[in-house]
Amino acid sequence: MKNLKLHGYWRSSASWRARIALHWKGLPFEYLAVHLLKDGGQQFTPDYRALNPMARVPTLEWTEADGQARKLSESMAILEYLEERVPSPALLPTDAYLRAKVRMLAEMVNAGMQPLQNTSVTLRIKNELKADEKAWAAHWNAHGLTALEAAVQATAGRYCVGDAVSFADVLLVPQLYGARRFGVDLKPYPTLLRIEAACNELPAFQAAQPDRQPDAQPA
Repeated sequence: MKNLKLHGYWRSSASWRARIALHWKGLPFEYLAVHLLKDGGQQFTPDYRALNPMARVPTLEWTEADGQARKLSESMAILEYLEERVPSPALLPTDAYLRAKVRMLAEMVNAGMQPLQNTSVTLRIKNELKADEKAWAAHWNAHGLTALEAAVQATAGRYCVGDAVSFADVLLVPQLYGARRFGVDLKPYPTLLRIEAACNELPAFQAAQPDRQPDAQPA
């Protein structure tokens, strides 16, 4: 994999996941900002839609050794591909059951929480349904985090599944950031907060933080 380019947005949790994985695998990449709000959303431009028809971030582009150009979107697909191409340092356990548990925890975030706070969803809640989009997002964050706090009890060590970083941790950290943005009280989730703190001691997680990205905006 050569000439890696990641199209993302500094505060996008899905983009954040891809950044963590790339840093974790030690893969240098060029970061190409896609502003999700400016000019009506740069993800909706014809050029970006040609790259990613869903008009979302992230999108990963690279060149193979034989010169073939490739691209992937959807953060879980990107994580899975990077794990297969660069298996060490790993983001999945060797045990089949624990790999499934990691994926289960990751999907609780990826499928059960993040889509409900997606920018396209919250804007429709606000502009078309005339409802409180922050209250909506906070509700579904709290609902999901309550379930996730219970679910990790069976496997938690230093991280979500034992003492090795996995996809579950990669998804957890950005999701807690999002929950804070929507004013969710995180005190009921001590295990998740402890895991988050352990992750944030790691260089790959630190490098992927939103405020360290070139397109970061002032708070």
